[in-house]
Amino acid sequence: MTPSVPIAPLAGLVRPSRPARLTLLLAGLFMYGLSLRLMLDANVGTAPWEVLHVGITRHLPLTVGVISILTGVLIVAFTALRLRERIGLGTLLNVVLIGVFLDLLAPLIPNPAALGWQWAQFLLGVGLLGFATGAYVAAGLGAGPRDGLTLALNRITGWPVSRIRSAVEVAVLLLGWALGGPLGWGTLVFALTVGPAMGWGLGLFGVGKKG
Repeated sequence: MTPSVPIAPLAGLVRPSRPARLTLLLAGLFMYGLSLRLMLDANVGTAPWEVLHVGITRHLPLTVGVISILTGVLIVAFTALRLRERIGLGTLLNVVLIGVFLDLLAPLIPNPAALGWQWAQFLLGVGLLGFATGAYVAAGLGAGPRDGLTLALNRITGWPVSRIRSAVEVAVLLLGWALGGPLGWGTLVFALTVGPAMGWGLGLFGVGKKG
């Protein structure tokens, strides 16, 4: 008989102790920052929020990481104060650490010149983002600022989460493009692949799956 393959092979990493959950959260946030840096430095386009962040750097003497942190602070403040959405430790660490990792990793990530390597690096970033999402969500210490905004708008309006998230992403993308952000074919590829990548990452950790 062929041995069964675990449906969620990494679910065992999700432990009830707070130190273990914090470790999983920090690892997930580091990988998330790395995934964004990989996509940015592939130079074929990037995720909508990074299009906005880079677009803002065209007009302010700030790094992408700092802009990411400031944007996250504004989103969390609006979500908590105006929409009354609960925030957790994971939310606050998400805001700060992803931006920090984005800047710290900048000198270490290559800027490939060959198109094939550019796309390989970009797709690696998309896959890593999915894995990182599974890790930090599985930690259960609070949603990221953009996830929290989506959930708050869903609670208030009753609109489907998918519709809200898509509308927010499109609005952010258009604003970022207007500011000079790096819109490219990678942006379209990201839109088509990020959902499956996140589903894969969440599934690895057993998030959202019934036993």
